[in-house]
Amino acid sequence: MTPPRVNLTHSVLMHIAAVLLLASSTVGAQAQKAADLSGVWQTETAGSTVRIARCGGGYCGTIAATAGSGVDAQNPDPALRSRKLVGVQIMQAGTSSGAGFEGSLYNPNDGKTYAGSLTPKGPDTVEVAGCVLSVLCKRQTWRRIR
Repeated sequence: MTPPRVNLTHSVLMHIAAVLLLASSTVGAQAQKAADLSGVWQTETAGSTVRIARCGGGYCGTIAATAGSGVDAQNPDPALRSRKLVGVQIMQAGTSSGAGFEGSLYNPNDGKTYAGSLTPKGPDTVEVAGCVLSVLCKRQTWRRIR
């Protein structure tokens, strides 16, 4: 009489596996939705806001508002030094890496582009880092405003 018991066990295991698969796909979908970084973010110094949007497999960030002169005066290209910063893409974080995304960051304060990362720290908080040689990094915490 052992075979019916094995079939029942196999049937129960298949049912449990199906339930676990369904549950894990639902949790995964919720995690992806919760981790959406799209929106408008206030920089740590409160001098600018950046609109982060989906871009390929990651995110891009564009200046939405800025204080001061609002021009790209430090750009290494003299032809771009008089352009308005609003609308300039400063972040390209297209490579998924661990808990966040890696790519590059343009700093209009010094006109340089750095290796960068974008890491969610909560639903309304991200850490943005720009690094030289992957060891000398400057980090900022940005807060979602919309």
